[in-house]
Amino acid sequence: MDRLLFGTAGIPIKAIPRTTINGIKELPGLGLEAMELEFVHSVNIAERNTPEVKETAGKNKITLTCHGQYYMNLNSAESRKVEATINRILSAARIAWKCGAWSLCFHAAYYMGDRPQVVYSRVVERLKKVTETLHAEGNGIWIRPEITGKDTQFGTLEELLRLSTDIEGVMPCIDFSHFHARTNGKYNTYREFSSILESIEKSLGKEGLKKMHIHVSGIEYGPKGEKKHLVLAESDFNYRELARAWRDFGIAGVVICESPNLEDDAILLKKAYKGK
Repeated sequence: MDRLLFGTAGIPIKAIPRTTINGIKELPGLGLEAMELEFVHSVNIAERNTPEVKETAGKNKITLTCHGQYYMNLNSAESRKVEATINRILSAARIAWKCGAWSLCFHAAYYMGDRPQVVYSRVVERLKKVTETLHAEGNGIWIRPEITGKDTQFGTLEELLRLSTDIEGVMPCIDFSHFHARTNGKYNTYREFSSILESIEKSLGKEGLKKMHIHVSGIEYGPKGEKKHLVLAESDFNYRELARAWRDFGIAGVVICESPNLEDDAILLKKAYKGK
């Protein structure tokens, strides 16, 4: 990917009726180029409908990403829950790939009181099962564990970069707002945003900066991390300095806006990136 694309976490609010197909068709008129399929509660696109989604995205020059289900924990002590998590990732990846999606993000695990290194080892072992299965099926979607918003959740930048070097087909989903919330208000300056991008380049090379899957929103947080997503204007999140860092590092990929007002803040982020 040679440039940075901007889009919405799910169907734009202005799309009526709010269907996946209508959402894709609405985006070009808004000046946006991407949309995330929201499988957060269930995989809500039937296999029979995937060809139409893929064709519509292609005709409208919309890049699709996907967010997998929330109900995942690769560190569960119960084997049936681990298997259910693996199957949820696989089912989302299969349908998203048939829709033409480029990247699948999800929240991988909870620490559950275990040492981070122990959790990391379990996540690596179990995520390899996912990538090996998808590779055998000819599925080339990027698998992207996401930076999470609470320190009880697996998903620090360091963990995700390490996963991305240890497992072929894995790259991080960089949620800058989650990082801000997870650190209780840090990572909100140009220098701090730049340090994140520097870490990505150091671990993953230029490819890491040219194939980014990014989440941004306004965010409310407290001592325990993320509380809820907000409209950017109602949050202290310094999106303009973040956009400046993106420009200066010459990154490419997809920026997905998760603010409650979806397309309005996605457009705001794109304008900030363009220096407007």
